[in-house]
Parts: sequence; structure tokens; C-alpha cells
Amino acid sequence: MVTAVRNDADLRQRAWDAAAEVVDPEIPALTIADLGVLRGVAINNGCVEVAITPTYSGCPAMNMITLEIELALEREGFKHSKVRTVLSPAWTTDWMSDDGRRKLKAYGIAPPQAGSGRRALFGELEVACPQCGCGDTEVLSEFGSTSCKALWRCRSCREPFDYFKCH
Repeated sequence: MVTAVRNDADLRQRAWDAAAEVVDPEIPALTIADLGVLRGVAINNGCVEVAITPTYSGCPAMNMITLEIELALEREGFKHSKVRTVLSPAWTTDWMSDDGRRKLKAYGIAPPQAGSGRRALFGELEVACPQCGCGDTEVLSEFGSTSCKALWRCRSCREPFDYFKCH
């Protein structure tokens, strides 16, 4: 019995590692693990089940992410897999890894600030420019290049940039 549990743990880790390498098609600098979209992996009767949570309901990238997870698992030898979308609890930017936040900034997108959701609601959000680091920035539009981003501009270097919205 101990061997079966260990084998399931090994299989679960292999499956997690394969799924964790899948990139977000809208922000290819980030993996779904960086984003916190990858929520869990289970082994049930030899079948791999991966749980993912979209950054917001209706996210168009989820179909592609599901397909890419299935392909990644198949490449690792998992013939029977299932990807399940979990909507509760709702995804939050607090689930993003620190590494993911660094990758976003390097990619030119201002990362969400941990715990800044309430300040954003009351217009007190300060976002540093990912190009020059200046904090003197302004919102141009709540709608950026994708639904999970807003368009901002730096008043110092005058460059526009995406800001990953807090949820």
C-alpha cells in the first residue's frame, strides 16, 4: 500500500511539473503556475486530473490553456487526463508567484501589487512604471490589451504600459 501511495505522489509531481510549464497564451512570459491559475493535480484510478482557475470568468485563454495542459501531459506519457475548471474560490492576483511578478515587470507589464485591491477601488493605487520605475503614473483606460490588464502611462518617461489588474 505504501508503494501505491508513493507511486501516486511521484505521478502527481510529474504531472504537476508538466502542467506547470504551460505558458499563458496572452502573456507568454508567464506560466500558469506563475499566475496561480494551476490549482492542483490529483491521480484518480491512474487518471490525472488537473484543476485550473481562470483569472476571470470568461477568459478566452482558458480553452488554449486546457489544450496545452492535455498535450503537455500526453508528452509526459499520461494517456488519460482531465482538466477541470474551478471557479470557487475566485482567482486573485495574490495567487501570483513573486517570480511571476518579476517576469511581468521584465516583460514590460506592471505587476499587481499584493493586497492592493481595496486601494484600487478607491482610486489610491500607485503603480510604478515598468520602464523607468517612476511612480508618477496615470490610468489611460481600464481596458488594456486583454481584459485582465488596464492601460497606464508614465508621466516621467511618457511611455504607455499595461498594468495587470488586481482581483
